[in-house]
Amino acid sequence: MSNTKELENLLQTAAELSAREDISSEVFMAAAWSAYLTARPGLREELEEKELKTQLRKLRKQGLIATA
Repeated sequence: MSNTKELENLLQTAAELSAREDISSEVFMAAAWSAYLTARPGLREELEEKELKTQLRKLRKQGLIATA
């Protein structure tokens, strides 16, 4: 079985369990995203750093903070 097919099967099983237990789609997706971030060490920090850089660029563009 290919990795993609295995992933699809596992996600299908998780989705069925979520639906059977009346778990909201938001909770299901948040849990899936959290599990993905846990499985990819460093990704959370990388995303946080990108977000911080984006916010700093916006603040600099608005003249609210100086550039170095």
